Amino acid sequence: MSEPVGDPAPEAAASPASAASTPSERPDEPYAPPESAEEAEAAGRAEAPLATTALFAATFVVATCGLVYELVAGAMGSYLLGDSITQFSLVIGVYLTFMGVGSYVSRYLKGNLLARFVQVEIAVGLLGGLSALGLLGSYALLGVVRPLLFGIVAAIGTLVGLEIPVLMRVLRDELSFSELVARVLAFDYLGALAASLLFPLLCVPLLGLTRTAVLFGLFNTGLACVLSLTLKESLGPRARGLTVQALLASGVLVATYVGANQVTLVFEEQLYEGTILFHRRSPYQKVVVTRWRDDVRLHLDGHLQFSSKDEYRYHEALVHPAVAALGTPLRRALVLGGGDGMALRELLRYPRLEQAVLVDLDPEVTRLFREEPLLTALNARSFHDPRVEAINADALSWLEEHPDVFDLIVIDFPDPRSYSLNKLYTRSFYRLVHRHLAESGALVVQATSPYLAPHAYWCIASTIEDAEFTVHPYHAHVPSFGDWGFVLATPQDRGRPTALAAVEGLRFLDAASLGALFSFPADQPRLKLEVNRLHDPVLVGYHETDWRTSLGE
Repeated sequence: MSEPVGDPAPEAAASPASAASTPSERPDEPYAPPESAEEAEAAGRAEAPLATTALFAATFVVATCGLVYELVAGAMGSYLLGDSITQFSLVIGVYLTFMGVGSYVSRYLKGNLLARFVQVEIAVGLLGGLSALGLLGSYALLGVVRPLLFGIVAAIGTLVGLEIPVLMRVLRDELSFSELVARVLAFDYLGALAASLLFPLLCVPLLGLTRTAVLFGLFNTGLACVLSLTLKESLGPRARGLTVQALLASGVLVATYVGANQVTLVFEEQLYEGTILFHRRSPYQKVVVTRWRDDVRLHLDGHLQFSSKDEYRYHEALVHPAVAALGTPLRRALVLGGGDGMALRELLRYPRLEQAVLVDLDPEVTRLFREEPLLTALNARSFHDPRVEAINADALSWLEEHPDVFDLIVIDFPDPRSYSLNKLYTRSFYRLVHRHLAESGALVVQATSPYLAPHAYWCIASTIEDAEFTVHPYHAHVPSFGDWGFVLATPQDRGRPTALAAVEGLRFLDAASLGALFSFPADQPRLKLEVNRLHDPVLVGYHETDWRTSLGE
């Protein structure tokens, strides 16, 4: 026999449907299942009253919001701590574990279960709604995120774990057990589907992580308001107090939603040096441009991409040694990544260049550096040169779909700090690049720091070499980055370049400094490391370990 909802007292939990019937229709003894299968089936087919339907709708909201909070926590962990696979795996594991804890603890809840459910909705709405902003604030102001992240995930998981068992106990007098389980789980899974579609396709691109979390927190507290107003009889004397609590919680979340962007900006200014000039959340990354006095900086997902004080050192070292290694004059060039247009600026110094194709994933980055006067001044309006064709596409897909061959290919991707970026540093990717390079051509790849991340750097060099290239590793000092590395590769061994082409406007490279780029000191020997492959992404591990070691973590 199933456990009664509560003691027959003023606060006892009457079921929502029976609350609408006359007192004589409410049995005082615990629910007993129908005596026959036919009666059970008939009960299951019975039309659920309005209150019961509202609670099934609540199941949908509960599932949707719960999964969104899980996704927000995973995304914030990835953004603040890096390594998305590790962060999402840990978040999912902790969340599911504490959902189990919540489900187990639900058996000890007594009294008016519907009131308990409304209280849980208010609590999870506040906690989940404020989670993203709280994590960002903790990281920006205290430098602490991991304990808070998993504390929030554990608390939300426990509360979400309470919800479905409590709902099922509230509804058990209305349907047969089989019908109850079928409907509750169906709404639960549909809610999860809605969350998985809304979060990446609509909410994050339009609202960002912080406002997405607040919006779904409002769904929880809004649900609590609706239930406390429509099910007053079932809630008894607690209905008014719960309504006030739900309205207050909703008010807090509405105020947070209105001010979320400004608060986020204040927190993020603590993470960056200088004033934030542009702040965009594209479907692919967070794009931030800052300025301190005359120093303009680009950050993607919190990682510095360039400083205008010394970016010329980086981009001159990236482009001109590779042009010097060509066996024929430069006619056609391909830039993969480099959406800031700086590498294009260096290529356009060569008057015999006929075409430069740039393929960058994020249209928000290329739009900024094509349209904003402050940024177009940095790249010398390179996107407006008639020789330039800018394409927003995934580099791997574009190479697979186009047969074009180029004299020079410049690869300027972000560092391989995630598995999604790792595919652009694999042997199979470099083999694909090889098919697009002329026999007399050259390839150059930015390859992180040989001093701060030696295993990552030499893994990239080994991987390119294994893709049937002759490689010439080199490095340059860029003050905002430190010692930075590149890999020059050619289909045929033509040796290291010894002379630069005669181009105007270079501020860093000259004939004397060119040769020094290819010389490594004794404390930076070449390391023999595994080749990075799509099915064995060793590079991500090398990169993470190297940088943690360099930062003393």
